[in-house]
Amino acid sequence: MTEITRVPIKPVAKGSLTKLWLGVALAIIAGAALAWAAMPSGPRGLEVVTIEQGEGPFAQEGEVVFVKYSGSLAETGEVFDESRSVQLPVEGIFPSEGSPFPVEPDATIEGFYKGLQQMQKGGKYELFIPSEMAYGAEPPPSAPIPPDADLIFDMEVIEIMSQAQFDRNIQILQQALQAPGGLGGPGGAGPGGE
Repeated sequence: MTEITRVPIKPVAKGSLTKLWLGVALAIIAGAALAWAAMPSGPRGLEVVTIEQGEGPFAQEGEVVFVKYSGSLAETGEVFDESRSVQLPVEGIFPSEGSPFPVEPDATIEGFYKGLQQMQKGGKYELFIPSEMAYGAEPPPSAPIPPDADLIFDMEVIEIMSQAQFDRNIQILQQALQAPGGLGGPGGAGPGGE
């Protein structure tokens, strides 16, 4: 029988086993991270990116939000809509800038409705709306929006007011416009009445 010469095995240095396991764990984590990054991303959902933080409470359902905005197609960047300032004959009842949007289901597209509820007065935002929360496969006739288009809105919240306050201010404006000798009538401050 042949005899094999024995070679003594050196003991493992203290802490080396821990370092080995840490190295294995780090290699597994790095591999998982690379695999995750290489996976194709799924469809984007509604995204509200805060550019400049606003103040106060977020817009709530039942309120009216005055917004300066620019809407563009996510794929091309082509602007399809922008807010327009309307000069009203009675100052101080409505903001001088921005377009009013009621925060109600079906008052605007779903993505706009849900996005407004994540915004505060004075804040600036970028709102990404996937096509299924915008116009989907059937945009409005003659709209410059193609079917299944994702949309991006650059927005600034000018004012948030309750629906009741908005309705009162509309009544004040209507009364001022209809008053004899009031705005726009003979002797009034509007066009034709100096």
